[in-house]
Amino acid sequence: MHYGDERTHGCRVSDAWTYRGLKTVVMENSVIRVLILADKGADVYSFVHKPTDTEFMWRSPWGVRDPRKFVPSTGSTQGMWLDYYEGGWQTALPHGGYPDEVYGAEFGLHAELNNLPWDATIVEDSPEQVAVNFKTRGVRMPVAADMTLSLEEGSSTLKLSKTAINEGEEDVEIVWLEHIAIGPPFLSDKCRLYVPDCTVLTHPEEFVDTQKLVLGWEGDWPIVPSVDGSEIDFRVMPPKEDRSLDMAYMTGMSEGWYAVHNQETEVGFAVTFPSDVFQYLWYWRNLGGGWGYPWYGRCYNVGLEPCTSWDNRGLKHSMENGSARPLAAGERLTVDITASAFVGSGEVQGVSQAGEVIQG
Repeated sequence: MHYGDERTHGCRVSDAWTYRGLKTVVMENSVIRVLILADKGADVYSFVHKPTDTEFMWRSPWGVRDPRKFVPSTGSTQGMWLDYYEGGWQTALPHGGYPDEVYGAEFGLHAELNNLPWDATIVEDSPEQVAVNFKTRGVRMPVAADMTLSLEEGSSTLKLSKTAINEGEEDVEIVWLEHIAIGPPFLSDKCRLYVPDCTVLTHPEEFVDTQKLVLGWEGDWPIVPSVDGSEIDFRVMPPKEDRSLDMAYMTGMSEGWYAVHNQETEVGFAVTFPSDVFQYLWYWRNLGGGWGYPWYGRCYNVGLEPCTSWDNRGLKHSMENGSARPLAAGERLTVDITASAFVGSGEVQGVSQAGEVIQG
């Protein structure tokens, strides 16, 4: 848009920016600023609470890379995704999880829409509200995505309406994962994690030698057994010195929400989602224990990722265990998500579907 209203107050939006060669959309109001990489999956690369200068999104050490200027040294089904993984928030459709082959097509890690460019159109631009629509279309499966991000003046909540569309004439199954990674300095051992009462499932297989959670365990939130016989309280965020790397999954949530609250700064980040569609919340605990490619011990972050399915071993595995989401020919599946910054003291009691955080 060449002739947008270049305001210096209220809600603002611009699609006239590039970052490291990628078209970037900036949305902001007096409370939050959000950067979306339209040319790379419409990833939410940055989500900042302006009054406290708090960035919630994790940034990978290798950062944003322009695919036109970087050639991966191999065609690995995992490495291709990880080489371009900048952190932040990805829409993983139609294949959240590790590589496999379904419907005669090979799918790499978290393929494929978040490594494609998305069309971006500003659909509302006023001091009271801004909104941007993003669209893309899959290559190896005829699943398209249409999403609109909106922001109201004075609000600390970003609203996201997302639709997955089966443009084929064949019914398919999908794994839809909202891959949200939170990092420091917001994330620290001063943080607490809040979710509704639920069941915790630990990953059933060993994938690194720094895993601390007992494999294949199922039980009530929040206490999870460790391989050393101790108990781990999922409400408490370990420091980087924990040097562990684990996957767990929360399910059976009566309401779809979570909140991470830094009790030292009193700043927090909360997400809501429809629990009837996203029946699992993946919990990626990358707590300084990722050795070798691509982490090399330098990464401290958690992923709190609403997902239709479990576990992270790919679409074929989810189809076999019955958790993959059917998407009939021509079907449109729409979800409403919110992401909110909040400031306050006290335990988080809940988060409304409008993004309002209740503390007490």
